[in-house]
Amino acid sequence: MSAVEGLDTDALRTWLEREVPGLLSGPLDAELITGGKSNLTYVVTDGTTEVIVRRPPLGHVLATAHDMGREHRVMTALTDTPVPVPRTHALCQDDAVIGAPFYVMERVAGTPYSRASQLDALGPERTRAITERMVDTLVDLHAVDHEAVGLGDFGRPDGYLERQVRRWKKQLAASTSRELPGMDELVARLEGTVPTGGDATIVHGDFRLDNLLVDDDRVTAVLDWEMSTLGDPLTDVAVLLAYQQLAQAAPNGGAGLVTDAARAEGHLGTEEVVARYAQGSGRRVDELDFHLALAFFKLAVILEGIHYRHTQGQTLGSGFEGIGDLIHPLIQAGLRA
Repeated sequence: MSAVEGLDTDALRTWLEREVPGLLSGPLDAELITGGKSNLTYVVTDGTTEVIVRRPPLGHVLATAHDMGREHRVMTALTDTPVPVPRTHALCQDDAVIGAPFYVMERVAGTPYSRASQLDALGPERTRAITERMVDTLVDLHAVDHEAVGLGDFGRPDGYLERQVRRWKKQLAASTSRELPGMDELVARLEGTVPTGGDATIVHGDFRLDNLLVDDDRVTAVLDWEMSTLGDPLTDVAVLLAYQQLAQAAPNGGAGLVTDAARAEGHLGTEEVVARYAQGSGRRVDELDFHLALAFFKLAVILEGIHYRHTQGQTLGSGFEGIGDLIHPLIQAGLRA
C-alpha cells in the first residue's frame, strides 16, 4: 500500500468500493504526476487497472478556484462530443474522505507536450500537424451546443469579460504579498476598456498544448478544466497566444517553469494560429488586444498564486523555484497588448 502526500489511498479504496464497485480491487498504489502547478493529479492503480485522481492543491486555496465538481461536470457533459475528454468515474465532494473534494477519471494514453525538445524529436512536419490539431480541437470545443449537452447554466455569458477582470483582480489580492510594478496600471487599463458583445461558448480557460494529451499525433484528451465556464471564446484563443508569446520571450523558454513548445520548428506561429482558428470557427479575430492583455493578466495572477503557495511550503513536486520572476514580463506584455 502506497502513501503519497495529499491522497489517503486506504480512504480512497474504501470510498471507491462503495461508490464504484469493481473499478479497482485490492491494495492501491498512487503516484503524484509531477509538473502540475495547480490541482494535484495522481495515477492510482490496483496493479491491473489505472485511473486518475484529481484534488485541489494543499494549503492556500482561493475561493471559486480548484472546483472539482466543475471539472467533473464539464468533462462528463463533453463525453459524446467531438471534444476528446477522459471518461469520468466518480466525484466526491465530501472533504472527510481524503481531506478535500476529488474526482476519479480514466487514464488516457498520450503525451502532454510541454517542451520544444519533445517536439523537435518528432520533426517539423509532425509538430505542425499536432499544433494544427490543437487549434482544430479549440474550434470543436467552441462549436459545442452547451444547451444541448446540459451546460446551459454552466456560466453567465452576459458581462463575462467585466467579471473576469473583477475576479482575477480579487484572486490577485488574495494571493500576493509583494509589490508588482505595473500591475495596478494593467488592471486600470483593463477595467477601462472592457469590450461588449460577442457570442458565448464553453470556454476552457487555460487552453494550451501541454493541457492536451497527444497520441499518434492525434489529440486524445483535453485536460485541466478547472477554469472552464460559459463566456467569450476569444479568451481561449488569447490565452493560447499568450503562452506562445511567453515561451518566445522568457529566458531559456522559462527554464522549465512554463511550456516552451512554441519554440519548436514547425509549431504554428501566432498569425497561423489566429488564421486557422478564424477559418475553422468563422469568427472575427481582428480585435484581440483586450483579450490578450486579459490573458497576460490572468497568467500573471495564476503564477503569483503558485509563487505564494511555494513560499508558504504548500506545493508538491519540483520546478517552482524562480516562478515568481516570470510574473514581471507577463505584466509588461499585458501593458504592451
